[in-house]
Amino acid sequence: MISPSVSKLEPPSSAVKPPILKVSNLRKIHQTASQELTVLNDVNLSLEEGDTLAIVGPSGSGKTTLLGLCAGLDDATVGSVVLDGLAIETLDQDERAALRNRLVGFVFQSFQLIPTLTAIENVLVPLELRGESGKQDEAEKLLVEVGLGDRMDHYPLQLSGGEQQRVALARAFIHRPKILFADEPTGNLDSGTSEPIVEMLFRLNREAETALVLVTHDPGLAAKARRVVTMSGGRIVSEEENETF
Repeated sequence: MISPSVSKLEPPSSAVKPPILKVSNLRKIHQTASQELTVLNDVNLSLEEGDTLAIVGPSGSGKTTLLGLCAGLDDATVGSVVLDGLAIETLDQDERAALRNRLVGFVFQSFQLIPTLTAIENVLVPLELRGESGKQDEAEKLLVEVGLGDRMDHYPLQLSGGEQQRVALARAFIHRPKILFADEPTGNLDSGTSEPIVEMLFRLNREAETALVLVTHDPGLAAKARRVVTMSGGRIVSEEENETF
């Protein structure tokens, strides 16, 4: 387990609270048999606790690669990712897994539910990985909040795509993460189904004060985030704040 005494990254001396996420000079290069392919090149960004950020851009621009590096799912070739004050590149795989389990929630385009578990059992998985028990009531409450109070004992194959994504949302928030990474969370849903999912995503974000990082091709979804970063060719080419905030 990672404890507050981890010393690989010294805590900031300033009284100002550090960002929940800080990316510095990030570069990712894939080596093929014949050439080097630069997927990310000199990416810098930061995110405060409770803030919302959408990452947009064409396919192949590096959006999903950046998300994976920010979450510690992959290693950067050059640069640093600091998550809640800890430099991910200084942690071994077990420490990274413990950090993710403590701080991070995920919502994927393909839902990533375990088919042999019921809805409520899927929601409880992150807590079981942490060795926590007795949270059945909390899982039930979250499923009620996402409109699945009568579907708790159904298996993924018995649920529609929208219902499966609601289960994924409840699972992502069950351990009250400080930051949520969502990769095309409405990509497999039609417009009628995606709208309530988006509403629930941002409502849960506000209520839990969880920082939210979205990768999306949907301009309507991106417009709901306070900040929008546009990527092209592995670089951030623009950043703007939505006027509604």
